[in-house]
Amino acid sequence: MKSLHDDPASGNGLLQAVPSLRVKLVGAAERERFDRWLAERHYLGAAPCIGDFLRQVVEREGQWVALLVWGPAALKLKDREKWIGWNGALAAGRLKLIVQNRRYLLLHEKGQEPNLASQALAAACRVLPAQWQEQFGYTPLLAESFTDPESYRGTCYKAGGWEPVGMSAGNSRHRVDYFVPNGRPKRLWMKELCPQARQKACAVPLAPEQAGALVEAAHGVLPLDQWQRRNLREVLRRAPDPRGKNTRFRIGPVLSLVAMALLCGARQISEIARFAHRLHPRQRAELGLPIKKGTRRFYEVPTYSVFYEVLTRMDPEPFAALLSEWLGEVAGTLPGALALDGKMIRDIIGMVSLVDVEDGSPVAMAVMDQKEDTERCELKSAQQLLAALPTLEGKTVTADPLHCQKETARLIAEKGGDYFLQIKGNQPTLLAYARTQAGGSPLLSRPPAGTGGLKSAP
Repeated sequence: MKSLHDDPASGNGLLQAVPSLRVKLVGAAERERFDRWLAERHYLGAAPCIGDFLRQVVEREGQWVALLVWGPAALKLKDREKWIGWNGALAAGRLKLIVQNRRYLLLHEKGQEPNLASQALAAACRVLPAQWQEQFGYTPLLAESFTDPESYRGTCYKAGGWEPVGMSAGNSRHRVDYFVPNGRPKRLWMKELCPQARQKACAVPLAPEQAGALVEAAHGVLPLDQWQRRNLREVLRRAPDPRGKNTRFRIGPVLSLVAMALLCGARQISEIARFAHRLHPRQRAELGLPIKKGTRRFYEVPTYSVFYEVLTRMDPEPFAALLSEWLGEVAGTLPGALALDGKMIRDIIGMVSLVDVEDGSPVAMAVMDQKEDTERCELKSAQQLLAALPTLEGKTVTADPLHCQKETARLIAEKGGDYFLQIKGNQPTLLAYARTQAGGSPLLSRPPAGTGGLKSAP
C-alpha cells in the first residue's frame, strides 16, 4: 500500500512507499556524503545551493539507489511560458511555482535495472510537493528539467509522464546577468505535480497553498507588447475624465496602468500603484506620463491617491466598454474555453470578466458592484456582458453556482455556445436531478455532496 509518513530516523524527511522504494530528505549528517557522491559520479558535479534548494535520496532496503537535487526554475523560457499559459508578468511573479530538477544520479551501472530510473523519478515527484511545503511554506505545481539530446534521450522523463515542450536557447551563464552561446541547446521537459497544475498556476487569485510562492514582479515586466500598450492608451484616451481639466496625469495613461495591472492579477489599489512604480523610464515615457519639474528625464507615475480618485469618481461603464473594445481588437478569435467570474477592486469597483481558461487573460469585461438584485450586481452584469458578445459559436463557458440561472444558460445557448455551470443548494431541484443523471452516466462520476455539474442541451 502506498503511503506518506514521517521517518524519525531522517528528522524532517517524508517517505513514500513505492513497492520497494522510499524517498526521504537528506539530513545534515548525510549532506557531506550526498554532495561528495554527486561530485564524484555526476558529469556536472555537485549542485550549488541557490535559493529554495532540496536534496532527495531514494532508498531500497536501506541502500541509496538514486540522488536528486531540486532548486529554482530557469528565469525565462519562452516554450515553458507558452506551455503553461503565462505572460511575462505572471511568469515573473509566479516563477517559484516551478521547481527544477538540477541533478539526477542513479547509483548503479547503466542498463543494470532498466526500470529503476523512471520508478525512482516518479516516486520522488510524488512526494516533492509535500516535502517542499514542509520546508518552504508553499506547494509547487510544476517541475522542469533539461537533457542534452546529443548525450541523453530522456527516456526516464518520458516514462515518468514528463512532456518535452521545447528547446533552450543554448546559452551558458558567464556572469550574474550575462550569458554566452554554448552551441548545445538542451531539451526542456515539464511535469505537472498535481491534476490541472497549469490551470492552477494561472488562477487569480492563487490557492492558499501556492500563495507563498508569489514574489514582487521584476521592474519593467509588462503583460503587453509595445504595440498593444500604445493601442491600449489610444483607446482609453477616449474615456471621460471625472476630474477637472487641470490634471497632471491624463486619463489615458492612468486607465492604461489600471488595465495592465488588472491583466497582471491586481485586485487592490495599492497593487495597481506598486505596478505603476515598477515601470522603467522608457515605459513611463511611452505611456505619456509627465516629467517631474526640475528634472530632465525623471517621469512621474500616479500615486495611490490618483488611482483612488479616478476609480471612485469615474463612470465605470465607459471604461469597461472601451476595455472590452480593445480586448476584441487585439485578441482575435475567442479561445475555445472561457470562464465567467467577478472580482472586486477593494470595495470601490468590481469587474465581471470572461477569461481564457488557459492563461487567465480577459477577453471581455463589464462593471459590477457588491449589491444584490441591482442592475450592476455580478449576475446581471454577467448576463449583460454575454448579451453584448457577437457570438460564442464553438465555445464552452464555465461559471460558479451564482451563474447557474436559466437566463444565463439561455444567453450562452442563443450565442451558439455550450455551458458548464456548477450546481449547489441554491438550485435544489436541479441539484437532485443532476445527481440522479450523473450516477448512471458513463462520462460523469458522482459529484461530491453539495455540488454538481450540467452542460447545455440545446
